[in-house]
Amino acid sequence: MNQLATHPAARFSGTYTPPGDKSISHRLVMLGALAEGESRFTNFLQAEDCRRTIEAFRKMGVCFEPSKDKLTVKGIGLNGLSKPAGELDLGNSGTTMRLLLGILAGQSFEVRLSGDASLCRRPMRRVTAPLRKMGARITGREDANFAPLVVRGGGLSGIEWVNEMASAQVKSAILLAGLFADGKTSVSETIPSRDHTERLFRAFGVSVRQAEGLTVVEKAKQLHATQFQVPGDFSSAAFLMVAALLIPNSELEIRNVGLNPTRIGLYHVLKSMGADIRMELADEHIEPVGHVYVKSSRLKGIQIDQTMIPSLIDELPILMIACALAEGVSTIRGAQELRIKETDRIHSMALGLREIGAKAEEREDGCVIEGIQQFKGGMVNSFGDHRTAMSFLVAGLCSKTGVTVQDADCIQTSYPDFSSDLEKLVQG
Repeated sequence: MNQLATHPAARFSGTYTPPGDKSISHRLVMLGALAEGESRFTNFLQAEDCRRTIEAFRKMGVCFEPSKDKLTVKGIGLNGLSKPAGELDLGNSGTTMRLLLGILAGQSFEVRLSGDASLCRRPMRRVTAPLRKMGARITGREDANFAPLVVRGGGLSGIEWVNEMASAQVKSAILLAGLFADGKTSVSETIPSRDHTERLFRAFGVSVRQAEGLTVVEKAKQLHATQFQVPGDFSSAAFLMVAALLIPNSELEIRNVGLNPTRIGLYHVLKSMGADIRMELADEHIEPVGHVYVKSSRLKGIQIDQTMIPSLIDELPILMIACALAEGVSTIRGAQELRIKETDRIHSMALGLREIGAKAEEREDGCVIEGIQQFKGGMVNSFGDHRTAMSFLVAGLCSKTGVTVQDADCIQTSYPDFSSDLEKLVQG
């Protein structure tokens, strides 16, 4: 297991462009594969999770031409996929498995999906239940709640589904299956989840109706190939954003980052904590993109409730780092979803914070963090989770003696250049 360490930084400043958005990159592979013709994507994220999605579709007959940050997809149409020779190993990518289940539900062949030990512990019934209701035959451990899963699709009918978890992966899987289903398929939400799938549907020529928390699609005849520049990943930029806020005398300009309203909950939370941070919208074509300007700030504690969680679910680990150095007490509630990510992030973050001298009390659905002046430093375990690992590497920059993260190879799943990007901005 690889270890990485960071050391105290005097400043953290410069101009930075984040890598391509992981959530969008996954979806572009899938929709590009189902489209007619050749799609080209720039600033595509060439990380391990996205490569798993590419490989899955390659095994089903789709041709790709990848390069450093570009991807060409030679689409074969909605009904062009073929049965793979063996099972599809999706590694650690929950997004790949959940969204792919929606597409495979509409195919006429049988596929077995599996992944690493972590992925096989992540719950899938939230997706398999609505897909079964649509007519897909899916089997697996504990009534198709855990991989390996076997999917036999075809013969789908549209459903009306209430997305009680406000999960974009659940919504996307149902909408993707809806492309193959007779009648209308609708998903309703009281708390909005990420809407990347709906935005990209329109870019590929799919008709989507949205109103008052309701999203409706109908069976598609064809998807049209497209060209698209992937916005910078706000979730990746969040780590460097918080570093600039916490390290004194720092100033950071983040360029060409995605500013989708369903993704920037962290921005608003940091603002309410007293952060000197502002954003500037540059483009609204398909996905809003712009720039974020950050200056070091003294933060105050915050109360996070369930309604705020969907728009900052992936940023909660690095937010916990910010809360640990904020003035006063911060409370995070309604975040039980963190228990079933790549690891139990509530446990891994609370434990790691205590290991480096912070005050964090674990709760069933979140944690309570009492702010301190500076981290002591030390060694923490990532538990194989990329966001836990990156969060504590940022903490090392704000510590007395530095922080070493065990099992840091997991960062490759989402942000292969994280260490080098961090190093370029560290001064002193």
